[in-house]
Amino acid sequence: MSPLNRLALAATAAHGTDQLTLAALPFAALAAAAGPGATGALIAAQSAAWLLVSIPAGVWVDRHDRLRLLRAALAATAVACLVGALVSGYATLLAGAGFLAAAGTVVFTLSATARLPALLPPARLPAGNARLELARAGATLLAPLLAGWLARDHGVASIFAAASLTAVLGMIVLRAGATAEPPPAHDRSTPLLTAAREGARHMWRHPALRTVAICAVAWNTGFFALLAVLVPFAVGELALPPTQAGLILGALGAGQVVAALRAPAIARRLPMHAILLFGPAASVGASLLLLGAPAGSPILPCVAMALLGFGPMLWLIARNTLVQLVTPPMLLGRVNATMQLTVFGVRPLGALAGGLAASLGGAQAALVLAVAGFTLSLLAIVSIRSATLPEAAQAQ
Repeated sequence: MSPLNRLALAATAAHGTDQLTLAALPFAALAAAAGPGATGALIAAQSAAWLLVSIPAGVWVDRHDRLRLLRAALAATAVACLVGALVSGYATLLAGAGFLAAAGTVVFTLSATARLPALLPPARLPAGNARLELARAGATLLAPLLAGWLARDHGVASIFAAASLTAVLGMIVLRAGATAEPPPAHDRSTPLLTAAREGARHMWRHPALRTVAICAVAWNTGFFALLAVLVPFAVGELALPPTQAGLILGALGAGQVVAALRAPAIARRLPMHAILLFGPAASVGASLLLLGAPAGSPILPCVAMALLGFGPMLWLIARNTLVQLVTPPMLLGRVNATMQLTVFGVRPLGALAGGLAASLGGAQAALVLAVAGFTLSLLAIVSIRSATLPEAAQAQ
């Protein structure tokens, strides 16, 4: 098995573990007869890892052997999920286990993205990034279904046990036939915050990276404003039953999976600039379709959400490729961490803004806010100069 296939399988295990854990938390709160506040607190504890761990993890990725970090991240996640199975009835302990499990996923994700350029030539990076994002999309689509079945037939603890086993399988895949590689040359004596600033400085000073970061901030603000009101909009404004509202959410994951499968072929035929434009343009179109959807039918909303999964997934794969092509190997972990922190930092703000807009002007007001965020992200990419994109390297 090639190193890329091993990395892709391990990524499937890592994201499967993460999504199983995320899906288990509401079931755990329900089993403990806790209210919505407790559920939100458990999910917030897990999500906090992406904010608190990203920057130090980015520094670790640039200072240590990335293959060993991948294995260590999966090991830590497996242990945390096993603890989650043992303490699933205790909310405070479960919140800590969820945080630690997510922290392992953060380290794994940054390590995998940074390791990919060592495995592939520049021309194959879009295909490699597509494989990693397919693992994430597939896990997002399937893990909640598995979690629901396990919770119904075997209890909440079985979900955490399955997550732990999944992480162990990922470790086995990485250990078989793989050899360690030296980390990029990097001064480990540099203080953590100083090292982190080097990554942020590179991202901000590179015009293409700075532009895609601004695009990501605007897009995620709009997307989470939309996500905060999507189900109430479907059930209320569109008068759809909850099962069809779930179908609309599923269309998002389906669009992501199709995009990850088609991304390598699309990258061979279209320049990077066109793909980066298509992501936010498709998002604007999708949100306008939602605004114009007639009541009583899920067809147009499903098409809109599939488009909202398809276009931005292509954008994400192109963005990851861009970062890998224009960033020195010794900075990849920190630049990706800065991007990740920026994106996850605005997601709660987008959700709060969407909820506030809906409370003041109804769900359609939140959708208008989403259109505005997507439009700003499109304008950011329109402003990017093609000369700053590594088209020659991509086409080799």
